[in-house]
Amino acid sequence: MSFIRASLSARTFVAHTRRYATAPPPPAKSSNLPLYLSGAGVAGLAAYIYIDRYGPEVTPKKVQEKSPLDPDNFVDFKLKKIEPYNHNTAKYIFELPNGEASLLPVASCVVVKSASDSPEPLLGKNEKPIIRPYTPVSPSDAEGELTFLIKRYEGGKMSQYIHNLKPGEKLAIKGPIPKIAIEANKWEEVGLIAGGSGITPMYQILHHALNDPSNKTRFTLIFANVTPADILLKEEFDSLKAKYPEKFEVVYVLDKPEGDWKGAVGYVNKRLIEQHIPPASLGEKVKVMVCGPPGQVNAIAGKKDGMKQGQVGGVLKELGYTEDQVFKF
Repeated sequence: MSFIRASLSARTFVAHTRRYATAPPPPAKSSNLPLYLSGAGVAGLAAYIYIDRYGPEVTPKKVQEKSPLDPDNFVDFKLKKIEPYNHNTAKYIFELPNGEASLLPVASCVVVKSASDSPEPLLGKNEKPIIRPYTPVSPSDAEGELTFLIKRYEGGKMSQYIHNLKPGEKLAIKGPIPKIAIEANKWEEVGLIAGGSGITPMYQILHHALNDPSNKTRFTLIFANVTPADILLKEEFDSLKAKYPEKFEVVYVLDKPEGDWKGAVGYVNKRLIEQHIPPASLGEKVKVMVCGPPGQVNAIAGKKDGMKQGQVGGVLKELGYTEDQVFKF
């Protein structure tokens, strides 16, 4: 107990000594922490306001100005992958360099031949390269890829050659070759008549035009095939019809229907065109485009004159359409 009293007396003495000392107590050591915290808060607030107002800084994407394709020369492109489609058709997807897009105008096609370094080039009887036109089905702004939907024909040398290609092998491609310029609202009504693999330019046009919200043109497609299994891109066309019912109608025609087929049967004839294709009486407000086997094109619209359109003939001539209203691919 005496120890506790002595300790308390000592503390009391020290306290009284400090209270009455002539020298002031040493000042407390200053700290920069409040200043640092204040500065950090202001900087953080400024950063928040900048990001909230202007968003994070984004490097603008470089605008592609030139197509990797060449309209004057063949360029070799590597086959990236193959996607089987049906019993005789597949998608062939070629790789475009540096993730670039083809920038193909609509509507246009390209021509192809065997690659420059092919160990077995595809040659004709005259020992010259066989060259064939094809219309890509990939959008012109698709990055890094150029896709073809190619049907294998018996006796078709190029289609068989392409069907024998393996991923990693190359094909020489030249283009684009412009066919007809598709401009928004140039026509009020457009009729499209296609057969077999002649559907690819029609799909290129429809995909481009229907997905343009400014384009109010109405399109009607008559698509003729032999059996249901031969109808190419049917899912895509049905999807477009469901998405744009006011702007697109499709009519499938089969020569040899199967099962409970409820569509049109036979060939594309005068009655079918009168029922579904906008009439010639619309004048410059209507355009009819035809693509398919030569015999079908001749029967519907008349024979082409080489690379020229030639006169309108066949069923369309009977129905009063003029050269200005008809285009043959």
